[in-house]
Amino acid sequence: MGRSVAVFCGSGLGTRPEYAQAARDVGRLLAERGVTLVYGGGGKGMMGTLADGALEAGGRVVGVIPHWMMEKEAAHPGVAEMRVVETMLERKTVMAELADAFLVLPGGLGTMDELFEVLTWSQLRLHGRSKPTGILNVAGFYDHLRDWLARAALDGYIRESSAGVPVVDDDLVRLLCGVLR
Repeated sequence: MGRSVAVFCGSGLGTRPEYAQAARDVGRLLAERGVTLVYGGGGKGMMGTLADGALEAGGRVVGVIPHWMMEKEAAHPGVAEMRVVETMLERKTVMAELADAFLVLPGGLGTMDELFEVLTWSQLRLHGRSKPTGILNVAGFYDHLRDWLARAALDGYIRESSAGVPVVDDDLVRLLCGVLR
C-alpha cells in the first residue's frame, strides 16, 4: 500500500459544491488511512479544502509551493511541512519524488499540466518504478477525458498495458483502493 499520495486539483473552488466536498473527502480519507497527503501547498480553494480535510482528520500534509506563489496562493498556514521551491517544474518534480501514487481532482490548466506530466513520466518510467494515477470523476468532470483516453488507446496511441494509464472512477473509496494497491 502506498504511504503518500500527491493530489493535483484546482486552486479555485469551481462552480459546483461537489468539487470542494470531494477535496475535503479525499484529504480526510487519506488521513484516516494513514497516508501522507502531498499537494501544491495552497491555503485557498480546493487545495486549501483538501489540506483542511486531511489536517482535521489528524493527517500528515506536505505542501510544495514555488516561492513566488507563496503570497499569491496564500500558502496554507496549518501545514507544518511546506517545501518551498523555485519553479513549477521543480514543484512537480518534488511532488513526484515524495509520492507513491497520484490522484487528480477537478481543476484547470495547471491540473492538466500536472496530470499529463506525471503520466508521461510514468510511461517513460522516469520515476524509477510504476506509480499509479487515479482520476476522481466528480460530477462527470472527467467524462470527456476518459473518452479521449479510450479513443487514444483504441487508435494505438496509448497501450492500456503500459505504465502511465490512469484509472478514472467516480467512487472515491474504490479509486483509492486501486491507487493505493
